[in-house]
Amino acid sequence: MITANPFNGLFPDAIMQGYVIVMILLVIGGTIIDMIHKKSAQYFFENSQKQQANAKRSVGGGKKIGAMIGVLLNEVLTSGEFENPMRRISHLFTMYGFILFVASTAVLIFGYPTSADAGIWPMLWHLGAAALAIGGYWFWFIIRVDVSAEGKKWYQLAKADLFIVSALMTVTWALVWSLSGAGKEGINALFLALFILSATTLFSTVLWSKFAHMFFKPAAAFQKRMTKLDGSQENLPDLGDLTDPELQARYPDIPEYMGTNPPNMGPGIKSEAPQHY
Repeated sequence: MITANPFNGLFPDAIMQGYVIVMILLVIGGTIIDMIHKKSAQYFFENSQKQQANAKRSVGGGKKIGAMIGVLLNEVLTSGEFENPMRRISHLFTMYGFILFVASTAVLIFGYPTSADAGIWPMLWHLGAAALAIGGYWFWFIIRVDVSAEGKKWYQLAKADLFIVSALMTVTWALVWSLSGAGKEGINALFLALFILSATTLFSTVLWSKFAHMFFKPAAAFQKRMTKLDGSQENLPDLGDLTDPELQARYPDIPEYMGTNPPNMGPGIKSEAPQHY
């Protein structure tokens, strides 16, 4: 069952493909409106100008490429910004499940709209949906309700939950619809309608959900790395070596409260076990 294309002959090709194109346009439009409304692009531009003005050293092309690769490997591909390993694994299930589910949906609808045999793509479609469901429900019912994270009741909803809730409903009804035989006859018509309604909600509410943040996160991570490389330090003072007499003369609170040879205490966020985000 999971090896058969659930979209085979479901609707005319033009309707299914047109729906996917409309959803893509809604995501693009919602992201652009979100950028205008929240002034995200303006913030990054102005912050970049401040960073350049406060830079203490120039950064070569090699280091910039290294920073890009670091963002790709850490923040994008492995979600290394999550200190809690359980939250990180949950996020990876959700992220890769979502990518696999959406990509395989597009391949099935555009590449095999009238073919029951679509190679490995139907299996990847079900695998992506299952992975998103595992990561999403794990987050919603176990991690999110933990007081060391958000501490919210599972039934408490906020506008920012639109993405995760609609994504979970989309893959849940997609799996129920497919595993019950797909098609649009009998009870499957209800499952299909709920699947389409959930998917439409997911892609049409970008302006109000956290969907758009996935596009901004890599840019923010790269900008943060650059502030460390050029010494601008996000417009904060670059203290340097705390044992430097010149630095201690400039900031007398250091020797007064920490002594003339302050120990390296490391980042404060590492001072306790990673039981939160």
